[in-house]
Amino acid sequence: MRIRSFQGLSPQPELAAQVAAVPYDVVNREEAAELAADNPLSLLHVDRAEIDLDPDLDPYSSAVYAQARSAFEKLQTDGVLCREVEPCMYLYRQTIGDHSQTGLVTVCHIEDYEANVIKKHEKTRADKEKDRTTLVDTLSANTGPIFLTYNGRPAIQAILDARLNEAPIYDVTAPDGVRHEVWRLGRATCISLESLFAEQVPCAYVADGHHRAASAFNVGQQRRNANPQHTGQENYNWFLSVLFPGSELNILPYNRAVRDLNCMDREEFLAKVAATFEIEPTSEKEPTAPGDCRMYLRGQWYRLSWQPAPDASPIDQLDVSILQDRLLAPVLGIDDPRTSKRIDFIGGIRGTAELEKLVDSRQHAVAFSMYPVTVEQLMAISDADQIMPPKSTWFEPKLRSGFFIHTLEG
Repeated sequence: MRIRSFQGLSPQPELAAQVAAVPYDVVNREEAAELAADNPLSLLHVDRAEIDLDPDLDPYSSAVYAQARSAFEKLQTDGVLCREVEPCMYLYRQTIGDHSQTGLVTVCHIEDYEANVIKKHEKTRADKEKDRTTLVDTLSANTGPIFLTYNGRPAIQAILDARLNEAPIYDVTAPDGVRHEVWRLGRATCISLESLFAEQVPCAYVADGHHRAASAFNVGQQRRNANPQHTGQENYNWFLSVLFPGSELNILPYNRAVRDLNCMDREEFLAKVAATFEIEPTSEKEPTAPGDCRMYLRGQWYRLSWQPAPDASPIDQLDVSILQDRLLAPVLGIDDPRTSKRIDFIGGIRGTAELEKLVDSRQHAVAFSMYPVTVEQLMAISDADQIMPPKSTWFEPKLRSGFFIHTLEG
């Protein structure tokens, strides 16, 4: 696969902690506004520009994108974001507790995305994809990196590991306790990595950021079609990515909560569940292996277990697929979880306490604690050109936006 150095924007080292922000899609408007309230340098003022406008304004209105561009330009004119003196790549290490993962920050080619060299496992929502496409086009920049994974190679890992003994250019511990360290890689190292990826890495997989990847591709295609002198090497052909070896990744479950019991009372609902699953009360709140999940209903946890069909495809073997096909759709009437307003998805980082809170407060009627999908399952499904149910994987820690930005012009 193709990667290359890029001459992007990065924050002044003493300001990096203020600029770097959580991804736009892991917080709602209120949470984003709270995080950025006392920090005018936060990239959330760009990625979620609606927080600086009237709360009643449509978040997809032209005024929001104009505000984002204004905020982005101000960060540059004020000297907060500065242009790198030459093209480069970066190393990006994240540490939370005992877990650490190190990725290569680079840019990937939209033709590899189109040709499925960069493989996907989720469908995108049209409204979300259009929003990010408009933002990328308005800013002429990728502000948030796409989280990619690949099967690691010893020669690549040796180059990356050798740089970790040097002092990082950024060393930031975020309020959530995640430590973020960034190293800039020199030209000779970047050339070696470009060659090794071309020779030894046949494909990569989108772990997180399907909407960001689709929007980068969309903008690249639009600019390619509008440029009679298009060569394929223009900056708009490349998009910002962080490539992590799959062996280092940490996947948490993506849990589910449903707002009602589809006009059933508790007893009727439990009877229908019992007709499909083995069910028993339990004090355990998290499943310990694939093939079962935990359900929270009216103050009680239950263990649901099942046997997958022996000839099931990789996608049909997933716990989230079985829950969707055997319970959420036929029993609760959640036929399309991508569009249904009756179901919410809760990242595993919030824990089972969040599920109890939602149900105990009567905001939701029932919640499901899932076993996480593995990296191997993600790769197998992507290799088979299959699509996971929405919100199947939650990668933690999340990549922060703002340490490095790829611009599409020039």
